[in-house]
Amino acid sequence: MGKARLLVTEDDVDISNMLKIYFTSLGYIVDTALRGSEALEKTRHALPNLIILDIMLPDIDGYEVCRRLRVNTRTSHIPVIFLTQKDERSDRLQGLELGADDYITKPFDIEELKLRVQGAIRRAERESLTDPRSGLPAGRLIEEQLRRIIREQKWAFIDVRINDFEPFNDLYGFVTGDDVLRFSGMLIGEVLDEIGTSNDFVGHAGGDNFVIMTNEESAPAIRQALKARFSEEVLSQYNFMDRQQGYILAPAKDGSSQQYPFMTLAVGVVTQTQHEFADIREITELAAEARRQDVSSSRS
Repeated sequence: MGKARLLVTEDDVDISNMLKIYFTSLGYIVDTALRGSEALEKTRHALPNLIILDIMLPDIDGYEVCRRLRVNTRTSHIPVIFLTQKDERSDRLQGLELGADDYITKPFDIEELKLRVQGAIRRAERESLTDPRSGLPAGRLIEEQLRRIIREQKWAFIDVRINDFEPFNDLYGFVTGDDVLRFSGMLIGEVLDEIGTSNDFVGHAGGDNFVIMTNEESAPAIRQALKARFSEEVLSQYNFMDRQQGYILAPAKDGSSQQYPFMTLAVGVVTQTQHEFADIREITELAAEARRQDVSSSRS
């Protein structure tokens, strides 16, 4: 499992730095934001596993930040813990009504905050809300989005899998493999920022498999951009020697070394106008078949 990523949104520099130092010492990857708008921008570029969010911010308050996170399909799943001077019942209720996961009042006990952060992240993973490596929505949230789009018009479902990920993972180890999964999730988000809309959904279906739900019109351009950018940018995950020789030598099942190409993406697309879908399983099955055909055509 990769390190959990936290985003601390707090305009008090002393508190912000203290939280960054403390949680970094516990093994978290910690980023900070001093303003609400900065937090929203950073969340868009790198999904955190959890946000510690001060309510009193200099531009937009924490309530508004939380509201914008919850109405955006791609950030609605991120756990939020409010951090504030206020201790009024009405303030706590307002935060919880907006979808905050917890609420802690300053001055706070750092050990208590640690336990609440750990609990919120574990709860999200246990309920199949997020994948611990990428921070992206997982099982149940993907199913919920599938049940939503099947009732709508002009949608596209994109099934994405990393070709030759397993030999890379065997050779470089699971830590580097998890880096590739995080890189892939961030790359998908960047492509959707450029080509898609804020209503597009990205999920991590497990292992090296990602899914995207977007509109039918954008799907071909998203597919093309994903394949091209991944093939170019994934090379940074390999060491110099492997990049020079153009392939890797990884253990085969019989124990010998086998030559494997660099990782690429296989991408399958199904759209609402292609088929009369009666069940969400039909969507995922047809998309998986389209993805397998993409593998076959790229290797033939």
